[in-house]
Amino acid sequence: MKGFQVSVSSYNPADPGDLVIEVEAAGGAGTTAAVERARAAQAGWLALGAGGRSAALGRAADAVESHADELATLIVREVGKPHAEARGEVARTVAIWRYYAQAPYAASGAVHEPAAGPGLLLTRRRPYGVAGLITPWNFPLAIPTWKAAPALAVGNTVVLKPAPEGTACALRLAELAGLPEGVLTVLPGGGEEGAALVAAADVVSFTGSTAVGRAVVAATTERGIPVQAEMGGLNAAIVLPDADIAQAAAHLAAAIAGYAGQKCTATSRVIAVGDAYEPLAAALAKALAAIAEPTALTEVCGPVINEPALDRLTEAVDTAVAAGATALAGGNRIERDGWFLEPTLLEEVPAGHPLRTEEFFGPVAVLLRAADLDEAIAVANDTRHSLSTSVHTRDLDTALAAADRLDAGMVRVNAPSSGVDFHVPFSGAKGAGHGPREQGQAVLDFYTAERTVTLLPAGSPR
Repeated sequence: MKGFQVSVSSYNPADPGDLVIEVEAAGGAGTTAAVERARAAQAGWLALGAGGRSAALGRAADAVESHADELATLIVREVGKPHAEARGEVARTVAIWRYYAQAPYAASGAVHEPAAGPGLLLTRRRPYGVAGLITPWNFPLAIPTWKAAPALAVGNTVVLKPAPEGTACALRLAELAGLPEGVLTVLPGGGEEGAALVAAADVVSFTGSTAVGRAVVAATTERGIPVQAEMGGLNAAIVLPDADIAQAAAHLAAAIAGYAGQKCTATSRVIAVGDAYEPLAAALAKALAAIAEPTALTEVCGPVINEPALDRLTEAVDTAVAAGATALAGGNRIERDGWFLEPTLLEEVPAGHPLRTEEFFGPVAVLLRAADLDEAIAVANDTRHSLSTSVHTRDLDTALAAADRLDAGMVRVNAPSSGVDFHVPFSGAKGAGHGPREQGQAVLDFYTAERTVTLLPAGSPR
């Protein structure tokens, strides 16, 4: 019907009757127009120079920090993140803005000696123009920031299309950042807006599901523009017999059930080596059961993002149990307001079951056996996509050997798999990541094109 407008709605996962925001979707034509406005603003943003861009990003950091309580409350309400984790995300967001506020001063090229004769030979990195960013809902401030801040630092303007469930957080972040008109634009919407952004931007960064990520990679490759994509991960934890089992169980419980397992670095498969199996099974089941208690359920786990996600998780658990698996902990929906699932640990899940092969993004893990480290590494590597793997052992040689042989973007020893340091490169292995790394200094190269410039004296015969 002519004039019909599609709206984007976001609801509180802990209180589904609470409408957090409802706004008009940008639409395909609106997305293209926003990119053109950003392109028009890019020259002025670049012309501010290192000092101007650095100051602007620093002011964004200050604004986010001064509204920390408000933003943490909004994160809890919009995406169901436990309050302590929400506070941590706000603090990380501030730190990322401040880290990249220094990036405009970094060297943007190098000077080389010509092969022969007088002259000057140099390389210089320049921004592409408009960075199109597509982000998920699970870190509704941190992920938009770790994509936008480096893109802005090197002189691009940004058009951000957040997941619908994180719309309110993204809009408030851009408002607080207070950048010049057209420099940071948030587009509410879904698939139509995402596709239009990929079709119009000059460089694209995506974080989300594997299926959508592959479509983004295909579309950008067809256009011949740079792309990075962070997609699904089926992360493993390996626990050796010499590990501190109590510590390992605590770390694994946090990585499985913290924020209801809704992190790309969450642990989905626990591989117990040899004699570690029985004590680990008991300790981990106990730790997860403690998180299912009412207070911890709210303060540590929280709800899953929506009802379809809860349905998908409970169906996966039910089919695994029907096929012969046993729930050592959890496995049930929780009868209360919101979309809550008990933190769940399953053993004897049949080979080939989706819980052993696909990312489900919830507080559910399978417990697997391995006879030795070689078998454990083979099991951990037996996946299409792995972002983060944890190894739990007291032996340094074992830890180093595992780190060299594991197919994962990150290997964390005696620590939960669910952790990211924003100042080092970040990406997954195999199908979990595509293109150059995110974060750290590496991403500054992604958002810029390198040019080689030759300067010869006037009248040179060459």
